[in-house]
Amino acid sequence: MSQYFSIHPENPQRRLIHQAVDILNKGGVISIPTGSSYAFACKIGDKKALDKIRQIRQLSDKHDFTLICKDLTQVSNFTKMNNDTYRLIKALTPGPFTFILDATKEVPKRLQHPKKKSIGIRIPNNVVTQMIVDELDEPLFCSSLILPKNTQAETDPYEIRDKLEKELDLIIDFGIIEAQETTVINCTDNEIEITRQGIGVAPMLEN
Repeated sequence: MSQYFSIHPENPQRRLIHQAVDILNKGGVISIPTGSSYAFACKIGDKKALDKIRQIRQLSDKHDFTLICKDLTQVSNFTKMNNDTYRLIKALTPGPFTFILDATKEVPKRLQHPKKKSIGIRIPNNVVTQMIVDELDEPLFCSSLILPKNTQAETDPYEIRDKLEKELDLIIDFGIIEAQETTVINCTDNEIEITRQGIGVAPMLEN
């Protein structure tokens, strides 16, 4: 049976953040708000928790996942960035963007694209998730909270609890979050290109 935290959207209760991190450190799978949708999350090195997310979503081992980082310093520990990429990410984060970057050896191979050796990175503009990643002091593995046969992420934490209270260790209630796609920017092979236009606007990349 999962725990359920109603966290204040402007002044998150520090004790609940501590408890969320404790659940993650014990191998838990939780639902978090990211600014663009709810998402599954677990610790980056926790294979058992990662496999549980794959099982809930019924995903193959070829599905691409994302790391949520707290800042550019953390991003640089797990990816390779040139100066242009660094400046771009600095200008657009925190925000609703996913950056595809070449992965370093610090990223477990099971999280990398099997052929391209790349990884998706996010620095979302959600205070709760920012505080969790800061307290954890390492990236979170995450995947949009999309259930099998659905095409959009769940929007209502009460419905998430009804559907997943036996599978998740913690559900965070941040209110209704309209499911929207992030803008995906490919920054691999020294190129920068928008590969999916979502809600994030990058005027410096517009033609």
